[in-house]
Amino acid sequence: MRGTGHGDQAVEHGVARTALMVAAARAIETHRPDSLARDDYAEHFVRAAGTCESWPLRPQEVPAGDDDPLWGRLGRYFGLRTRVLDDFVLRSVSAGARQVVLLGSGLDTRAFRLDWPPGCVVFEIDQGPVLNFKQEVLDGLGATPGARRVPIAGDLRDDWEKSLGDAGFDPASPSVWLAEGLMLYLPGDAERRLIDAVDRLGVRGSAVAFEVKLGSERREVRSSAVYSAAKQQIGVDLLTLFDAEPRPDSAGHLASRGWVTRVTTPFDFTRTFGRGPEPEADDALASNRWIFATRT
Repeated sequence: MRGTGHGDQAVEHGVARTALMVAAARAIETHRPDSLARDDYAEHFVRAAGTCESWPLRPQEVPAGDDDPLWGRLGRYFGLRTRVLDDFVLRSVSAGARQVVLLGSGLDTRAFRLDWPPGCVVFEIDQGPVLNFKQEVLDGLGATPGARRVPIAGDLRDDWEKSLGDAGFDPASPSVWLAEGLMLYLPGDAERRLIDAVDRLGVRGSAVAFEVKLGSERREVRSSAVYSAAKQQIGVDLLTLFDAEPRPDSAGHLASRGWVTRVTTPFDFTRTFGRGPEPEADDALASNRWIFATRT
């Protein structure tokens, strides 16, 4: 399936292109014999884009396997992250929350592929062209969501709360917030505003999960094969996309506001599942933290 030329160009450049990178990784993960997460829609997004014909979508198309820094190691990272956040969302809705907000939703298909309890609504916030591209591909597949899905076009660097409220979000009911692969690219002020919004709108029983990088990476880390492979193989220069400003302590801020927070590393979950990236020297993943918070 190829795009029509209307929405596909929206995901071909800049941060939006990272959504295609993650989709390809999810496609590979889906077809691994020891898969941690399944996303049968992911490969169709990659096929619909105009500049991804050479990207692998199956494990056998990655000859070096897990030793490949991009589609092996980083790809396995994305598969692990997908599974961990899937589990987080499902635990949260099982505990009673019925509103899920995907911040910078990109090509996320959780509304379609997770087993939702009755009454759940999934709000997806991202820029309009990205949402249009995703909708075009999903419509072509005849995909039907398992929960009520509400796409909201907006820029998370601007005021998006009113749009969320206008779309039916109820600030008096518990909610689940997910920022998967988002904070890395936001300016510090935008991250602060986003966390403040989650704090204002997340009543007791709400939960949030997000990913950050701690501090500035050393020159040796910035020379990592993960970064160079992404730039050389698919034209994604992660180092220039990551925001270089000092990062706010969002986990600490939520804790100060009464949220129960847990800061983890990806390697914690590699040990839990027995699959995923292991630490290595001058590691591009070493400063990544996955943060989970609940309001009790």
